[in-house]
Amino acid sequence: MTETSASPSPATAPIADRGRHVPGEPGLWVLVLGDMTVFAVFFATYLVVRGGDPAGFDAAQARLDQVPGVVNTLVLLLSSLLVVRAVQAVRTGVAHRATVLLGGAIACGVTFSVIKAFEWGAKFGAGITPNTHEFFMYFFVLTGLHWLHVLAGLVALVLMTAACRRPDRLPGRLPLIEGAACFWHMVDLLWIVLFPLLYLVR
Repeated sequence: MTETSASPSPATAPIADRGRHVPGEPGLWVLVLGDMTVFAVFFATYLVVRGGDPAGFDAAQARLDQVPGVVNTLVLLLSSLLVVRAVQAVRTGVAHRATVLLGGAIACGVTFSVIKAFEWGAKFGAGITPNTHEFFMYFFVLTGLHWLHVLAGLVALVLMTAACRRPDRLPGRLPLIEGAACFWHMVDLLWIVLFPLLYLVR
């Protein structure tokens, strides 16, 4: 009688170590670095313009409520942690755990969007628009561009979740999963810069 060794199922088998490699696809990094360059130009322009009217910018900035910014910062940091753990789960062959973690990250992204929508609504309700002061023009443009990236990142997280639901195809989809995770981390990093720039810098 011959013994047959049980082989791990596709849902639990770890993905073969790819060694040292750049996560995702090269084309994605062109997009990520290009996006970060554009935002860096916006940040530098904002600081230069602010330097020309520090008192006016401080007075306008004082009309912001810092609580939504703080909460959204914590929400995005938590989402990035969940995405990191999800990618680790994929690499170790625990795809079902990755879907749960990604569900949490998606919930964080939706929470961020809801908070941002209420924050914007409160500003418009108080008569604050991009025409109120140059500070608010930058506030709405920069947070609006970032918000669009959050929405794009949510689409990427949904694609990651869909890929994790097909564990038999995971090895071939690892670059997609890693790339989507890197894009989400970029969204988080941009907010880490935006929050102090708009809400705290005096």
